[in-house]
Amino acid sequence: MKPAPLRLKHASGWFAAGREVAEALTLLSDAAFKLFLWLCLHADRSRGALRLDLQEIAPLLDKTETEIAALMEDLFLKGICRRAAGGFVAITDRFWPYQRAVFEPSAATAAAYLEQVKRLLLARACVRSVFPAADQKLALQLYQRGVPVERIERAIHLGCLRKYAALLNHQGGTPITSLHYFSLLFEEVERLEISEDYWRYIALKLEKLERQWRQAKLTPAPRQAATTETE
Repeated sequence: MKPAPLRLKHASGWFAAGREVAEALTLLSDAAFKLFLWLCLHADRSRGALRLDLQEIAPLLDKTETEIAALMEDLFLKGICRRAAGGFVAITDRFWPYQRAVFEPSAATAAAYLEQVKRLLLARACVRSVFPAADQKLALQLYQRGVPVERIERAIHLGCLRKYAALLNHQGGTPITSLHYFSLLFEEVERLEISEDYWRYIALKLEKLERQWRQAKLTPAPRQAATTETE
């Protein structure tokens, strides 16, 4: 009897742990290996790199920033990781199982990515934000994970479309104030299997509802007739 093919429970968010990871296991302490796996899971798949943020990593791995810095030095000394441009850390080819893109991540490409995300977010009339530090940090995390700008744009379109529908149906409500509003939608868009034509329809529908909402804001609400009480 032929065995049933193995299937992933989740099609995204997994990492190919093969002989590269097995070799790292023989070279690293438990704590350093745990950090190495965290880096692998969060690195951009096409580049094998991410921006190192000790303040973010330390509480997730139940370590101090000083301990994480020391563990990183161990990874550097053993040739498992190396420092890259723009404050990034890259996992070396010997320990990275994916084919690496030919370009290195840099501060310039990260800045351009953040600027694109900011432009897409602030372009929508239902968004009231100045793209604060928290939004910049989230955008940088998306960049490090290799999330395409197109997926971010689609998540913003989908979220704003639903927001306009709610605002118009309930004649009120609050605007979107943060990129974090779309956090779950980044994953939802990745899972959705819909055509390019449907995404174009979403964009057109968004523009239509946005115009309707703008018009509704300019149109004064009808005044209720005054009532008088009789004794």
